[in-house]
Amino acid sequence: MPLLEVRHLVKHFVRKQGLWRPPSVVRAVDDVSFTIDEGEMFGLVGESGSGKSTTGRCILRLIEPSSGEVLFRGENVLGFDRSRMRAARRDMQIVFQDPYSSLNPRMRVGDIVEEPLVIHNLGTRAERLTRVAELFELVGLESSYLSRYPHEFSGGQRQRIGIARALALNPALIIADEAVSALDVSIQAQVVRLLMDLKERLKLTYLFIAHDLRLVEHICSRVAVMYLGKIVEIGETRALFSQPTHPYTRALLSAIPVLDPDAPHERIQLDPAAFDRAAPLREIGTQHWAAV
Repeated sequence: MPLLEVRHLVKHFVRKQGLWRPPSVVRAVDDVSFTIDEGEMFGLVGESGSGKSTTGRCILRLIEPSSGEVLFRGENVLGFDRSRMRAARRDMQIVFQDPYSSLNPRMRVGDIVEEPLVIHNLGTRAERLTRVAELFELVGLESSYLSRYPHEFSGGQRQRIGIARALALNPALIIADEAVSALDVSIQAQVVRLLMDLKERLKLTYLFIAHDLRLVEHICSRVAVMYLGKIVEIGETRALFSQPTHPYTRALLSAIPVLDPDAPHERIQLDPAAFDRAAPLREIGTQHWAAV
């Protein structure tokens, strides 16, 4: 049984357009299905506005989905009442994109990391402080920093604090929502190495949401490609990158910069009229599906 199974997930936003015009419907997530196995690093990629971050937030019910199912260890998260959902969040945590806005500037960083333990009423004050110091050490920060405020840290350090907060409750699943895209390239590599190291040490499972395809190619075992709210291709990373089938996947991969200036490289322009957006996924190879 997969750790996480998303079935026909839908999230529509209704947008008002003025007094006399009817509201429009934005199909942010439009019938999305995929599974993630325990211990897997699963990539969800697409351009800004493709619906990938909304999908991650719907899984945790930070945004309530319009319809569908999210099965975590076989239980439908969308059917949980408030108290059951609160307990489930101990197993599912998120690392947000922006390390500058995701930390409360008025709280000391030690209190930020301790907060999940306080909310879930775990341990005594002394036990919680010990746990927070352990978490800081785990993400490569000194425990002497605990009394500082977020503005005293660099972007990379703030993201490490965000990761420590996400790990406080010993989750099984981490949703990394563009977790390194706001960081400098050199810092990105350090944070990605930390995420990979934590995956092995703590037996974590990741939904890694990103638009950086080169990064996803190196760290994810399987990848799903989203376009305008739908998954248009999904498969093992090597197969998807070596034999992209959907026109959007091909266009996306052609946009990756080539390091060798002498290598032949052609940027593919996507023509939305060239494919049927409503086409269902069909198997085109071993564990490889595309909406063609």
